[in-house]
Amino acid sequence: MSFYDEVMRELVLALGAALFLANAFALVRRRADARRGSGGSEATDLVQAPVARTVTYMLIGLIVATWALASIIT
Repeated sequence: MSFYDEVMRELVLALGAALFLANAFALVRRRADARRGSGGSEATDLVQAPVARTVTYMLIGLIVATWALASIIT
């Protein structure tokens, strides 16, 4: 295995973990965002993170991170 292969696997792991954690944080902050209301400057800003999209992105991040971790270990 070359150095570049290892770095690519680590970057994919970091990307998957970041996708999972950022969407988990958005899901946790959902209630606080709803209380705050629409503070965005544009009419297209979302007041809350949509649950279905957020959970879908969390699952994608989890799958990517798990696959990358399995690739690093084996």
